[in-house]
Amino acid sequence: MAAFASHLHQLTPTLTPHKLSTTRHVCCLPHVPSHLPRPLPYGYIYQIQTVNLAISGSSGSRASTAEMEANGVATNPEKIRSQFLELLRTRRSAQVPLTVEPAKPVVKPLFQDVTPPTFSEEMESCPKANFENLKELLKEENIYIHTEAGDQGKLPLLILSMKENNQEKRPAVVFLHSTHKCKEWLRPLLEAYASRGYVAIGVDSRYHGERASSLTTYKDALVSSWKNGDTMPFIFDTVWDMIKLADYLSQRDDIDPTKIGITGESLGGMHAWFAAFADTRYAVAAPIIGVQGFRWAVDNDKWQARVDSIKAVFEAARIGLGKEEIDKEVVEKVWDRIAPGLASQFDAPNTVPAIAPRPFLIVNGAEDPRCPLDGLEVPKTRACKAYEEAHCADKFKLVAQPGIGHKMTPLMVKEVSDWFDKFLK
Repeated sequence: MAAFASHLHQLTPTLTPHKLSTTRHVCCLPHVPSHLPRPLPYGYIYQIQTVNLAISGSSGSRASTAEMEANGVATNPEKIRSQFLELLRTRRSAQVPLTVEPAKPVVKPLFQDVTPPTFSEEMESCPKANFENLKELLKEENIYIHTEAGDQGKLPLLILSMKENNQEKRPAVVFLHSTHKCKEWLRPLLEAYASRGYVAIGVDSRYHGERASSLTTYKDALVSSWKNGDTMPFIFDTVWDMIKLADYLSQRDDIDPTKIGITGESLGGMHAWFAAFADTRYAVAAPIIGVQGFRWAVDNDKWQARVDSIKAVFEAARIGLGKEEIDKEVVEKVWDRIAPGLASQFDAPNTVPAIAPRPFLIVNGAEDPRCPLDGLEVPKTRACKAYEEAHCADKFKLVAQPGIGHKMTPLMVKEVSDWFDKFLK
């Protein structure tokens, strides 16, 4: 940890204690759909604690950024959040009441990998409370909640907490897995957080786990989205589920609705990032190897690693567009089709600052080709400004672990664990 810290330059000038005015709160409390309770206000008396990564490089698409700033989008969290929620509604199936259905534990989880993973040092590294008989003390719930009509509207949850007689409400953390994995893969993290007094919720994202039927379900959904334009399987549809999940968690007797956190790895990190942006009831967020500048990657020819992670949809687009190879135009058209706005108004430079003033930790590898560090210069700068203006600059932090590519590490797991303990307990 000490060696890693030596790579970072901490800036910690002290701000004069100040509490946000009612006027300032307007920017932090967006237009929320009628089914969402309005989030509770916060007070802010903090210090700056940002990480200076000395990032260099292009600032991305200047023309599109200028257009958004001219329209007041880039500087208006309330407006951009409202626009994003409207986008989510455009591709929803029929709405159904939020209902809860009991489920059974999954005996043979479906991993959409040719060789399913069996062990993860990173997953096992999360700090636990010292209980010799922890598994006997854990309460396990397997349930489904219905977020909309259709098979993909059935959201599977694995919930772990400690068996306790008291009725105190506890903080909760939602966990989202990476591509091709499932909620059962998250169990070591769930157990660790539950041992420390959290209600820990594992989620199957769309077309994964119990929401998949074969090794190609997710790939097939992406290709179908390109061809038909009726779903958003890359990130956005699962964010809708996270909004509905916040409905459910806020109603539970054992959860403090003002202390719900969210995190995830890779694809799950992107889900956590956008869920925190979309729904202010996620009071703390800490995406792992998930935050990137999509526009910056396109403009700076750094899109290849991200494209390779879900290549089937880009190949389908290449063929459909009559191209000999995947190029910048193919990438742009795919993003516009399967995740509209991902590389423009809903990209990191606008959505990351919109999470302020809630605590937001970004944990990436400094050499991650899918989440290039140079592409986070503008999001980081704008976020620092937003949190400083909210007088809570220590609630935003970006950690880039030197020498690490697209990989979650024990250090990242520890950083996220400490972040939740600091702001939720």
